[in-house]
Amino acid sequence: MHPLTWSESEAMNSVNVTFDSAGISLAGRLYLPDEEATPRPAIVVGHPASGVKEQAAGLYASRLAERGFVTLAFDAAYQGESGGEPRGLEDPAHRVEDLKAAVSFLSTRPEVDPHRIGALGICASGGYVVPAAATDHRIRAVATVSAADIGRQFRAGADDTQDPAVIQSMLDAAAAARTAEARGEGVGSFPIFPETAEEARALGGQHGFEGFEYYCTDRAQHPRSAKEFTWSSIDRIAVFEPFRFIAMIAPRPLLMIVGTEAVTRHMTTEAFAEAQEPKELLWIDGASHVALYDKPEYVGPAVEKLVGFFDKQLTG
Repeated sequence: MHPLTWSESEAMNSVNVTFDSAGISLAGRLYLPDEEATPRPAIVVGHPASGVKEQAAGLYASRLAERGFVTLAFDAAYQGESGGEPRGLEDPAHRVEDLKAAVSFLSTRPEVDPHRIGALGICASGGYVVPAAATDHRIRAVATVSAADIGRQFRAGADDTQDPAVIQSMLDAAAAARTAEARGEGVGSFPIFPETAEEARALGGQHGFEGFEYYCTDRAQHPRSAKEFTWSSIDRIAVFEPFRFIAMIAPRPLLMIVGTEAVTRHMTTEAFAEAQEPKELLWIDGASHVALYDKPEYVGPAVEKLVGFFDKQLTG
């Protein structure tokens, strides 16, 4: 089956919007259900690291809107169509703030019931949405798809087998880049992806290849998705622990969805073990981490589960 694309749903009832996140203007796409009844439950959808709203986040947002929810996909600060300098900065603290700002924006919309707002995070946003929800009680229900601990991934690799020297070397480079920037030599960046699929597979195995295929080929590439991160992202990411306070989400409900073949599945299962009830874990048989971004045979059951979860928690 061919991957699903956001563009298939561009024609539905949706509008471009902007809103503020700690002084930075964020660009979003607001999806509205066909039903005219308002106010309705709403869901903020966060994109993976390096992604943009036109990729996985927009796909899930459009599918959930088709089922009756107001949804919002948006570009993180410093990325996509959103503002912020330097471009390509991945700042976990600001990514969490972006999600809270998205909730604030939805709370002001006439189509939305501000007491029925949920949040969905995909990949790295599956990590960002946890501290956002833990400290923002306006988020009434939380879900993740292929949740990733981006700090752990940079420190130890997606499968926890990375040589510790790798992150130390990257931190050395980040420190040197900060000094160079202070001298007026510009902002240093590094490529997120290798140049070829063969290099991606050699460096990151099947997971690395799938990431390259998604972001760098006709499968799902987008001209605004990040291909580089600033070196100043690294020291911000390295000490970030998104699941440390996952227990604080309770008594609000948590749903975590993960593929049985995802190299990052241990991140979901370990986080889920630390979460408190009410919580639910759904395994998608045969799905890899990236397959849950767009493969119809995996996105379909994930969306069905999300619809049932959010319908119960935000509508019932």
